[in-house]
Amino acid sequence: MDVEGAAVQPRKKNSWGWQKGTLLLAYQSFGVVYGDLCISPVYVYKNTFSGKLRLHEEDEEILGVLSLVFWSLTLVPLLKYIILVLGADDNGEGGTFALYSLMCRRSRMGLLNSLHAGHGSVSSYNQDEPCKETRSSLAIRGFFEKHHSLRVVLLLFVLMGTSMVIGDGVLTPTMSVLSAVSGLRIKFPELHENYTVLLACVVLVGLFALQHYGTRRVGFLFAPILLSWLACIGGIGIYNIFRWNPTVVRALSPYYIYNFFRKAGRDGWSSLGGIVLCITGAEAMFADLGHFSKLSLRLGFTIVVYPCLVLAYMGEAAYLSKHREDLQSSFYKALPDRVFWPVLFIATLATAVGSQAIISATFSIISQCRALGCFPRIKVVHTSSHVHGQIYIPEVNWTLMSLCLAVTIGFRDTEMIGNAYGLAVILVMFATTCLMFLVITTVWNRSVLWAALFAAGFGSMELLYLSACLAKVPHGGWLPLLLSLATLLVMSAWHYGTAKKQEYELQNKVCLDHFIGLSSGMGLLRVPGVGFVYSDSVAGVPPMFAHFVTNFPAFHRVLVFVSLQTLTVPKVPPEERFLVGRIGRPEHRMFRCVVRYGYKEGRWDHFNFEDQLLVKVLEFLQLQQADGDGERCSTGSGEMSVIPAAPSQAVVDALASMSSGEIEYYAGGGAKKVRFEELPAAWRREETMSEVRELLEEREAGVSYMIGHTCVFAHESSSAVKKFAVNVVYGFLRRNSRRPAVVLGIPHTSLIEVGMVYRV
Repeated sequence: MDVEGAAVQPRKKNSWGWQKGTLLLAYQSFGVVYGDLCISPVYVYKNTFSGKLRLHEEDEEILGVLSLVFWSLTLVPLLKYIILVLGADDNGEGGTFALYSLMCRRSRMGLLNSLHAGHGSVSSYNQDEPCKETRSSLAIRGFFEKHHSLRVVLLLFVLMGTSMVIGDGVLTPTMSVLSAVSGLRIKFPELHENYTVLLACVVLVGLFALQHYGTRRVGFLFAPILLSWLACIGGIGIYNIFRWNPTVVRALSPYYIYNFFRKAGRDGWSSLGGIVLCITGAEAMFADLGHFSKLSLRLGFTIVVYPCLVLAYMGEAAYLSKHREDLQSSFYKALPDRVFWPVLFIATLATAVGSQAIISATFSIISQCRALGCFPRIKVVHTSSHVHGQIYIPEVNWTLMSLCLAVTIGFRDTEMIGNAYGLAVILVMFATTCLMFLVITTVWNRSVLWAALFAAGFGSMELLYLSACLAKVPHGGWLPLLLSLATLLVMSAWHYGTAKKQEYELQNKVCLDHFIGLSSGMGLLRVPGVGFVYSDSVAGVPPMFAHFVTNFPAFHRVLVFVSLQTLTVPKVPPEERFLVGRIGRPEHRMFRCVVRYGYKEGRWDHFNFEDQLLVKVLEFLQLQQADGDGERCSTGSGEMSVIPAAPSQAVVDALASMSSGEIEYYAGGGAKKVRFEELPAAWRREETMSEVRELLEEREAGVSYMIGHTCVFAHESSSAVKKFAVNVVYGFLRRNSRRPAVVLGIPHTSLIEVGMVYRV
């Protein structure tokens, strides 16, 4: 298992191999993506008829509920997500942040635009064919770009949707597992509630304990379970339809929805809070897109999942039409006696699978937020060397488990948990609908009429569900609001504090011309070795280094300013990852290296990072020699060159000629080591040879890393809200998150931390 520094390889699309890979991903997706949707028949009818609707036990009401379930499944998971929303992927990544990153790149509507001018372009930013911009798209972009407050509101809206998905990660496992194990009380009515709660807790602990094996292994383990579950509910659904009431197929007509509301009235509207549970998991399909592919998800859902779910709901409705007294336990009562225990066992296992979809989605979304500066620094483990989106986050995993156990023990009642669950689900869906309106108009450059039809069609239905769920806030619906508000506070405070910190560093950076002139006047001492200075600055000298030099007038003979950037693309091509430039004249031996990553990528192996950077600096020197302009870069920001992913043969030969030591570099996806022997003809230019020799000698003398240890405080004249956000919330998160040096994998014995206090 590769931690943080996973080197991942893209999947190759070639004939049968690619088709086989798609089918394999489709198979794995059953164990990860659809579980939440597929387990919902256990509790949908129970929660729908839990309120005053239980007073309406006629066939019209039962068929009306079935019709609502059928059309909800058809319009939301199938039409909206599988057909339309999956097409709004961000280079293969899905989720709320994927939609937002699309807008960040295409316009100035977002606040996370991180591609700095003058540092070249990344091909991932311009993969799509250009579309002619419409007047409406230009007007919408201009409106957002003109008003900064609207961009802030848009980011908060995105964070709200993201926090709701994270809240689902708490409610989905709790609801699914507790509903499944409650089936024991059908056969053992005298069984105390405490035993079912205890069994649910044991299943939850086992589920979260498996997460560290990764999505791929969990998918292979869980896929047969879910396929067995789908076969069970689909087959039992067919059995119940033919045995109890074949005429339930009439409910596929939308007329029964009209008839349902005409007869049930306000009670029918209130029951929508239970019906919405049949589409839980649709958002997880989109968020889990990075683990699989669009085609694999579309194949799995349309061919297997959708038909089995429709048959299951129809069969349960057929049973209810003849056994109205079983409304509160219809799923298990509808099972034939011979298959009750096998189905109960598979249902308990399937609930673990159902929880896997939202757990994987939570990992993906939090990883995106962390990379884009909207979540505290945490450990991210890449569990696959082939699919870069498959990750595991230990801190999040155990936090989710603790919250799930607390909700299970505290609520105990699936009706109250269902009220909370439905509100969280529909809020996320409504957020996606609103963002899709902006994507259709400003990214796809389609007519605002089509975007309005999408938003009005799906938005009106979701608002209807939302109104029913909001009425249940006092009866458990407050829980997702509380969880999302807490998560939103963490994310917004961290983003605000990080943005203020970067803004301070940008405003207080030292001009390179001034620094070089000052250093020559101070008589700075250049000590042996190579120094890597990490900062967010991509131009000038970071205030942290200027502070260090002011107090200790000495630094290394070779100095490399390193900036690690996360761009608003999922993945940066390896050949475009490194930008290298010279600072000052060649005799200064100072360089700047910008290393660019996508928000879904693992960082390079930083235990050997100095070797990688050294190779890139040597490649840069070769490029300068090839241009015949060894002093092209000025003492300003300097021109920066994109360095290829693998070093040229000339650089490898040069490294092999210069020393008796070894150096490690990455080429072709793997690590290689070379030894140094005789200088090749390609490096016989005297000034280049001297600089290369000095670089390698200083590397042998030792490598040190310098990083800032900053404390950010609000200015004394700041408002009370800003002081609370920066001093209290951001300060608490900064003190309890992973230290930057740990995230970067910097050896502790080679680390220099420079203390700084920022007043923002």
